[in-house]
Amino acid sequence: MIISDENTHQLKRATIMIVDDEPINIEVVQAFLEDDDYCNFTCVDDSTQAMRILEESRPDLLLLDLMMPDVSGFDILDSVRKHPKFKHLPVIILTAATDTESKLRALGLGATDFLAKPLDQSELVLRVRNTLGAKAYQDQLAYYDPLTKLPNRQLFLEDLSWALKGAKRYSEPLALLNIEIDKFDKINDTIGLSAGDEVLLIVSKRIQKMIREADLLGVSVDDEDAALNLFHLDSSIFSLILDRIPGLERAAQVAERIVQSIREPMQVEGRDIYLTASIGIATYPTDSDDPSVLMRLASSAKDFVKKSGGNAFQFSSVSINEMYEKRLALETRLRQALETNQFELYYQPKVDTASGVIKGVEALIRWNSPEGMIYPDAFIPLAEETGLIIHIGRWVLTRACRQLRLWQEAGAPISMSVNLSARQFSDPEYMELLKRLILESGVDTSFLTLELTESLLLDDIDKKIRLLHDLKSLGVKLSIDDFGTGFSSLNYLRRLPVDELKIDRSFVMEIDGSDDSRAIVAIVVFLAQSLGLSTVAAGVEKIEELEFLQKLGCEQYQGFYFSRAVTADKLTEMLISPVRGSSQGCEVCL
Repeated sequence: MIISDENTHQLKRATIMIVDDEPINIEVVQAFLEDDDYCNFTCVDDSTQAMRILEESRPDLLLLDLMMPDVSGFDILDSVRKHPKFKHLPVIILTAATDTESKLRALGLGATDFLAKPLDQSELVLRVRNTLGAKAYQDQLAYYDPLTKLPNRQLFLEDLSWALKGAKRYSEPLALLNIEIDKFDKINDTIGLSAGDEVLLIVSKRIQKMIREADLLGVSVDDEDAALNLFHLDSSIFSLILDRIPGLERAAQVAERIVQSIREPMQVEGRDIYLTASIGIATYPTDSDDPSVLMRLASSAKDFVKKSGGNAFQFSSVSINEMYEKRLALETRLRQALETNQFELYYQPKVDTASGVIKGVEALIRWNSPEGMIYPDAFIPLAEETGLIIHIGRWVLTRACRQLRLWQEAGAPISMSVNLSARQFSDPEYMELLKRLILESGVDTSFLTLELTESLLLDDIDKKIRLLHDLKSLGVKLSIDDFGTGFSSLNYLRRLPVDELKIDRSFVMEIDGSDDSRAIVAIVVFLAQSLGLSTVAAGVEKIEELEFLQKLGCEQYQGFYFSRAVTADKLTEMLISPVRGSSQGCEVCL
């Protein structure tokens, strides 16, 4: 193996543990190695303490004498190989024994190499150098991320356990920071994977530089080779262990500095990129002394920050943890609901404002869980986040098309609106799925409307317009839901191949008492009419709201004033009989 000068410098920092019952022997070995610039030693002349000290010091190499009183080198070697953390630790036997039986026994127990006493300095240095070089190479493959060169998740799990043991032993606080780059996936999607890799390198270097600042932790870390306890766990997620700190307030200082450093603009492939990070902090002894619990609490706190907009840090708390334990339980139940068919579609009428005739319906999912009915607001955001929305959306579209076909066969000329989530819209396989489901159902696509939320169109508008045209090519109609709540430029509206604008219920509900809301509704209706689009007002609950919409010429409305969302059977009844409580009633549609 060829070891470069840079790697040799790293090897000199390795921790070498020497176990021998003769102090003079230890002094000789240490002196020989110090002459070759090795500097980190753990020396033990009481073999009964060897395993305890081994666990505390976590050496990179063990130099072990065989013939010792009380606990022999054979016993120590056997214990080392049975220890889950040290079964691969290189062990060089230093012994005066020359009999073959002792050597074979030591080899059988897992010795890495032998050196005979009295030691030859050159041979000792060479064996140590080669053994450490081989270990460093194996460690690099097993424990380090090839991109950032930071230790990976496997080494993080080991180091966190060791750090906690040290914190308990010395009664010192410890903080665990879970760090995630906000919206990192957008970099890969918009610029490319190579840009994402470059961003990870920049972020890891910024965090390392920040930690090294002498005034931050109260301890100067100005040696470039000093361990920083920073780990690259997965994709855009890093973890930082802060141990031996004077107090937990240091964790807040570190987190704030990391947030600030990542927020600084970075040049990637000739472009200025602005990023933020979310950081969750769990602490010992305040939160827990269990590594897995600390990891979960830090991750939960970080997720809480992300949900709140990111670009900040948050200490863990009982309330945050309880929130995410409920979330985890809900996700499990949601997966079970898909497997056991606990979902049902309800249909809310879309009513002609002038005549009171039901012109269409919007398909709305309900979850009939064993604990009772659960409405979409309680589980759709989680389904979006976990990707379950793809499976749920397929189920909704299948059932909706099947029901639409039944109504069409019965002679009801009504349309069906189905909500399309952001995950579905960006799913490259969605177009083929939609084609297949439409073909299998046999529906007339001119009666099928896909509703997209306005916020879905806020970024990369040109790409979204192309996707909308692809959807239109299937013969379906397109509607922008919640219109008026967030569209960045009305200039793009004229380019969108949409057929309908749905006025958000927040404006409709304030028609009675807000001049601004009345003005917004009037502008949306006028804008739609000017562009040849139909309009639907959502959330109509009062006669005054309906009358205002009628004066404006808004074509359709939905809301509790006419009807809540109902089952397919109930909707069929409504299509063939007047609806009580409506000012217009419902003409016979079948």
